[in-house]
Order: sequence, then structure tokens, then C-alpha cells
Amino acid sequence: MSFTGGARVPQTPTLPQGETVASYDTYLAAQKAVDHLSDHQFPVQLLSIVGTDLRMVERVTGRLTYARVAMGGFGSGAWFGVFIGLLFLMAGGSAGILLAAVLFGGAAGLLLAVLVYATSRGKRDFTSQSQIVASQYAVLCAVEEAHRARQMLREVGGVRVGPATPVPPAQPYGAPHPGQPVPPAQPAQPSGPPRYGQLAPQPGQAGQPGQP
Repeated sequence: MSFTGGARVPQTPTLPQGETVASYDTYLAAQKAVDHLSDHQFPVQLLSIVGTDLRMVERVTGRLTYARVAMGGFGSGAWFGVFIGLLFLMAGGSAGILLAAVLFGGAAGLLLAVLVYATSRGKRDFTSQSQIVASQYAVLCAVEEAHRARQMLREVGGVRVGPATPVPPAQPYGAPHPGQPVPPAQPAQPSGPPRYGQLAPQPGQAGQPGQP
């Protein structure tokens, strides 16, 4: 049973339709705006939060050493040993089997983690966490309720008037960008009399500008 409700999410990635009713610099501010509309009984299934100018941010959390790798490997292996030991207990084993499984799993995890770190030869001696962050978060609303949403969001701020700015189509290679002046066409230069060794155009052939 699903408790999400609301509008149906498209099966394929599709940009939402509607007008930009508000724009914020952080996701928390955009979330606060949607919560404000929800508290005032607004049909929030007509809203979408769209992040623009996406960037991948990797935050370094600490230095990676053999001691830290060994502790992490022992902890992961010990949890796996707990799972194996509980299976033996359910099959009629004793508590000693559980303790042995924890120690054996921890030792195996420690050894494996140290070996993997040693083979990396110090290419990544730090730990980090990655996130996808947007520079701007726009709240989109269906056209029929956009004006009402703007009126209700005036208490929160960030209200924008007008539809969302459309994404310009891709320009062919070598075409001038929008707003860039197009260079004027160069006039054809009349050719002078034929130089020595150059044949004159025969009768019936199209001559160059300035030639009969």
C-alpha cells in the first residue's frame, strides 16, 4: 500500500510543465515554500522543484590510514559474523559459536580491507562524500493555479512573475549565438583584365563581374 498519493510520476525522465512561481538559492528554502503551501491546503501535487546548473560536489571527510582502514574492515567483517552466528544459533548452536563467528568475520574483514588498501599504492589516501548540488531551485506550478500559488508565497518570499525561461535549442556548428551580430556580406570584387597567360572567357560562357 502506498501512502505517497498525488500526481503520477512519468516512467521516463520528463521536464515538468508549468510556470515558475518562486526561485530560491537552497533546497531547504524551496522545501519550506512547498511546506507553506501544503499547510494552507494548496494542491501540492501541482508543484515541482527543479534544480538548475547542477554540479557534483565531493567533500573530503578525512585522511585514510592503515589504522583507519583496519578498523573499518574489522567492523564490517564483525557485522557479517554476527549474521552468520545468528543463523547458527537458530539452528541450535551455542553462544560460543556466535562469538567465534564475530571474531572470524572481523579478522577476515580486516585482512581484506588492508590488502585492498595496500594494492591501491596510496592513490586515494582520503575519504569523501559526493553530492549533486544545484545553484538555483525553482518551484514550478500548473498554469491554472500559478497565480494563487504566488499570492500564498508572498509571505515566504522568492516569488517570480512570468513563465519559466525556455531552454534555447542547440545551434548548428559555426552558427552565430543569439544576440551576436551577423557580419555583413562582402561585395564581390570585380576582376580586372586577364593577366598574361590567362585565357579570356569564351563567347557563351558566364563572365566574371566586370567582364563582358
